[in-house]
Amino acid sequence: MRIMEALRAGENRLTKRMASWDSVWARGILPPVEDAAEHTKLWWATAVLMAAGGGWRGRRAAAAGIASMAVGQVLANGVAKQLVERRRPPKEWFPHQEVEERPDSSSFPSGHTAAAVAFTAAVAPTWPWAGAVCAVPTVLVAIERVHDGAHYPSDVAAGAAIGLAAAALVRTTPRLLIRHLG
Repeated sequence: MRIMEALRAGENRLTKRMASWDSVWARGILPPVEDAAEHTKLWWATAVLMAAGGGWRGRRAAAAGIASMAVGQVLANGVAKQLVERRRPPKEWFPHQEVEERPDSSSFPSGHTAAAVAFTAAVAPTWPWAGAVCAVPTVLVAIERVHDGAHYPSDVAAGAAIGLAAAALVRTTPRLLIRHLG
């Protein structure tokens, strides 16, 4: 029990520290990242650009990214959030206005992070350069979710794990089906 209390206390300290991070960089970059990631707009736009300008590799990477993102969203928002009821971090910890705009759903896990990681992890094996480029906004989305008061760091870590699992599932399912049905 003490281990859990210590972990919870450490996570609360980290959340408060990230919430109070008041730099020009954070104020300038994180709000536009949040706006772009809302409703997965960033990843859809990226997929369209990849498909339109990346030839067969871009189309294949875009399709894998969208499929993985969809699976990640279903697993995070449709399954995990329904199973785990967790309150969002207290509003008092966050000195900025964005804390008022957070959702009412369960904090655990971060669906935004699950979608971002799923998309990026699915794109990277097909088109490594594009995957590396996608990794930058993926990390920013994860940071933003804690900074703006929507999630605890463990919510973001769980979302990342779900995103990785979704990408692996999308990548391996066709081969498994061919092996078992073929």
